[in-house]
Amino acid sequence: MPETRAETRAEIRLPTNELRDDLPFYTKTLGMRLDMIYPADDPEVAVLSGHGLRIRIQKGAPEQPGTIRILTDTPNAFPARDMTAPNGTRVEIDDLNPPLVMPATQHAFVVRRLADQAPWVIGRAGMQYRDLVPSRLGGAIIASHIRIPDGGPVPDMVHFHKVGFQLIFCVKGWVDVVYEDQGEKIRLTAGDCFIQPPEIRHRVLEASDGIEVIEIGVPAEHVTEIDHHMQLPTPHLRPTREWQGQRFVHNIGAKSPFHPFRIPGFDARDTTINANTKGVASVMVARPNGQPAPPTTHDTDILFTYVMSGEMTLQGTGKDPYRLTTGDAFVIPPGFQTQYKDTTPDLQLLEVTLPGSFNTEIL
Repeated sequence: MPETRAETRAEIRLPTNELRDDLPFYTKTLGMRLDMIYPADDPEVAVLSGHGLRIRIQKGAPEQPGTIRILTDTPNAFPARDMTAPNGTRVEIDDLNPPLVMPATQHAFVVRRLADQAPWVIGRAGMQYRDLVPSRLGGAIIASHIRIPDGGPVPDMVHFHKVGFQLIFCVKGWVDVVYEDQGEKIRLTAGDCFIQPPEIRHRVLEASDGIEVIEIGVPAEHVTEIDHHMQLPTPHLRPTREWQGQRFVHNIGAKSPFHPFRIPGFDARDTTINANTKGVASVMVARPNGQPAPPTTHDTDILFTYVMSGEMTLQGTGKDPYRLTTGDAFVIPPGFQTQYKDTTPDLQLLEVTLPGSFNTEIL
């Protein structure tokens, strides 16, 4: 006998007082298909499908009317963005791919110290997150210190982020990630970084014990979507492909030379992110060169710094000095005068700026 396969369907049930009043709205206004109706002489139940949804409208159903959201790339095809069906169900028409909204930066001088015991919270795929900029500058940026205490395979899925900019910088351990159109898995080790262009598909595969990374995302609140169809690695290798004007970057710290930094008294290595994002952001690793650093100001919108190793004193105008050490982070707003002082030889700073090209004034 031929083998039969079980079939399963799911429906959302909605109430109605009079089915004949509701059907024209769902079939004509919303463009849904009528799949079933009964009894024939005086219908009380109708099943409709459309827009990826299957609904059962039933006379006398105990549920409340509820809300249906229809996401479409042609919202103007519907009479209105907000409608109400005769049975009281609210229908919202929204964009399938809404434009990314970049909140205005709420500038502030921020210092976040590891010693202050900021809480670690469990985030996506079981990873632990520590917020490095709690105010998120009004939603303009999220900076997270992420760790995985126990390494091994990571329970991740192929996914992507709807962001304007995203950086992964490894400060301890290693992690294997596979990216769309970038070949086989890539191992990120301490001192290396990835830039994940907007909506590039990727999957975290495995990590070492105690791995720690710094993740920067712009804006702070952005959507992560699972891609259930793409298989990674993809069959094509396209290292020069762009996603919304940005290229994927895998910068290996050990292969990057140091040059004089924007602040005298420091040298820095360029991760090439400024060039590969066409000025959206810059990522530099800076270290002292033995000379004193003068006071400075800058005019970029966001300047975030994470202390990867060593110690320094951060002096801001009108502020008490902060003695900073490994794991601390700070944000310097544009036009605010600061000075890096009393540095230890092992100091290394991760500096992320948006935009990537800006002016520094030596005072």
